[in-house]
Amino acid sequence: MLHIPALEKLVHELTKLPGIGPKTAQRLAYYILKSRADYSEVLSEALKRVSAEVHDCPECFNFTDSDLCKFCSDVHRQDDIICIVEEPSDVMRIEASGGFRGRYHVLHGALSPLDGITPDDLRIKELFLRLEKAKTQGTPIKEIILALDADLEGDTTVLYLAKALQNFNLQDHDLTHKIKLSRIAHGVPIGGDIDFVDDRTMNRALENRVIL
Repeated sequence: MLHIPALEKLVHELTKLPGIGPKTAQRLAYYILKSRADYSEVLSEALKRVSAEVHDCPECFNFTDSDLCKFCSDVHRQDDIICIVEEPSDVMRIEASGGFRGRYHVLHGALSPLDGITPDDLRIKELFLRLEKAKTQGTPIKEIILALDADLEGDTTVLYLAKALQNFNLQDHDLTHKIKLSRIAHGVPIGGDIDFVDDRTMNRALENRVIL
């Protein structure tokens, strides 16, 4: 690449985006430069606008430009079941399935001790404040679904939340208020060929097998 400080700075910033390597960042930078004269201004304005208008929902921490996100403000959704996801983008994937009509809670990441990401860096404290609030208001949560990634960080987060929820349940002597914890199943995808399924996925598929 030409030694142009401004261009190098743009490429460097683009490489900070998820899934964007140096070559892709360079292609994007050249595309921006070759586009119509006002494109960079339009892009800059869009970035400034999303930064100014979009914020975390105070209830579930999904992205929104309103006081509450559309899922928290929807009175037709179930209040007693919460699906926990890692990122706001995961909410839309679950919504696209059409199989969930409860509420959401976005952690904004997963536990990763090697990367220095601890429970204090996630929206875990807010989750249990939410559970406590629901209980005191007489509308306790009945089930929490963990829709986290099936990787090391996701598994670590699941174990932590399971332990924390167990302690939360032990604080309540009313057995009718015990919260059920579940995790989305992982295994062979629909239309998949088991010849191409890795060992870890196959193990999960066997563990989550369905009785016919």
